Amino acid sequence: MPDSSRQNGLWRGSEPLVLASKSVARRALLEAARLPFEAVGVDVDERTLESEAAGRGLGPAQIASVLARAKALAGSAAHPGRLVIGADQTLALGDEAFHKPADMAAARMQIARLAGRTHALHSAIAVTHDGTVLFETVESAHLAMRPLDGASLDAYLAAAGPAVLSSVGGYQLEGLGIHLFERVEGDHSVILGMPLLPLLAFLRRQGVLL
Repeated sequence: MPDSSRQNGLWRGSEPLVLASKSVARRALLEAARLPFEAVGVDVDERTLESEAAGRGLGPAQIASVLARAKALAGSAAHPGRLVIGADQTLALGDEAFHKPADMAAARMQIARLAGRTHALHSAIAVTHDGTVLFETVESAHLAMRPLDGASLDAYLAAAGPAVLSSVGGYQLEGLGIHLFERVEGDHSVILGMPLLPLLAFLRRQGVLL
């Protein structure tokens, strides 16, 4: 991406950040903040890591941190000398964790389970350099979904289409998913999957951001 941060004097680093994620929402957050970065995919067995973490008694927020750290470390191994950001998000209704729905029927079941209840989105980031974790945090947002009858569910799924399969919980709050909710409490960047304000504060402390 164009180094717009250097052009406007904000970015002081010698190289762009590495984002160990292909998430469109996370890329959009960094782009909007005019941070120079390179987005890369990493090979992390998320389901195995999540299962192992749950077996150790870790909750959804802690599991998000485990996954973010694993992605950052995997990206760091492939990009020595660079600041690498790993990020992950979990959705939980109490202690019940959700994953991306496999098909439209699964998406309908997820939304029906969340309807009329308040669930949490736990968004974690980790920043690494040469295999060392320099910074990590997890922040949460709480979303109250309105009660939905069968007709409302069907109308939403018909309007949103297969895009619901790309998001945990079967919705994208920045799109048609907003129609499902009556109250949202939390930072916008946390909801989109990357706590941006703590990341910016860390980069300023590192001296790579004005």
